[in-house]
Amino acid sequence: MVAQTDTKRRVINILIGVFACLAIYFGLYEDKTLFMFLKPLATILVIALLLFAPRKRNVRLGNTVTIALVFCLLGDILLLFETYFLFGLVAFLIAHILFAVAFIQYKGFYKSWISFLILFGIAGVLFFWLKPGLGDLLLPVAIYVLIITFMAWQGVGLYLRERSNAHALMAMAVLCFMLSDTLLAIAKFKTPFYLSGPLILATYWMSIAMIANATYSIMKVDGEEVWQE
Repeated sequence: MVAQTDTKRRVINILIGVFACLAIYFGLYEDKTLFMFLKPLATILVIALLLFAPRKRNVRLGNTVTIALVFCLLGDILLLFETYFLFGLVAFLIAHILFAVAFIQYKGFYKSWISFLILFGIAGVLFFWLKPGLGDLLLPVAIYVLIITFMAWQGVGLYLRERSNAHALMAMAVLCFMLSDTLLAIAKFKTPFYLSGPLILATYWMSIAMIANATYSIMKVDGEEVWQE
C-alpha cells in the first residue's frame, strides 16, 4: 500500500513538471488558449498530490495546506485576466494566510527575531523600491507584502526549530514563493525583464510543489520518523 502511494506521488510529480513546462512554453510563445488550459491544470495536479497523501498524522496541516492551494488555483485563474489582477491578489493573500495558519497549527508560533529582521528587512527594501510604480495598488500590495513575509517567516521557522528534510523543503518552498512574487512585482510595477514570465511561473510551481511534497512527507511519517537528517 505504501509503495503504491509512493508510486502515485512520483507519477503526479512528473505530471506537475510536464504540465508546468508546457504551460511555460505556450505562455512564452503566446498561445493563449493552451496556456489558459495548462496553467490551472498544473496547480490542480499539485492539489491532487495532497489528495493522495496518507493521513497518518498532522491531518489538520494537510487539510489547511490543501485549502490554501485551492486559493492559489483561484488566483491562477483570476490572474489570467488583467482586469481581475486585484481579485487574484486577494486570492493569493488568503492562500498565504492559510499557509501561515497551517504552520502555526502544526508547530506553534515561531518568533526568531534574527529571521524576522532578515525577511522583513528584505521585503521592506523591495517594497520601498517598488513604491513609486504602485499607484492605487499601494495599500493592497503593502498588505500582501506583510502577509507573505509573515508566512515565509513561519515557514522558515519550521526548519530553524526542528531540522528535518521535510522542514528544509518547506523553508525553501516559502522562500521560493517570495522570490516568485518579487519577480512578478518587478515585472508589473517596475520594468518587464527578459524571460520574466517563465521565471515567475517556474519559481511559483516549484514553491507550491515543494509545499505539497513537504506536507505529504510530514503527514506520511509515523511517530518519530520525521524524515530526519
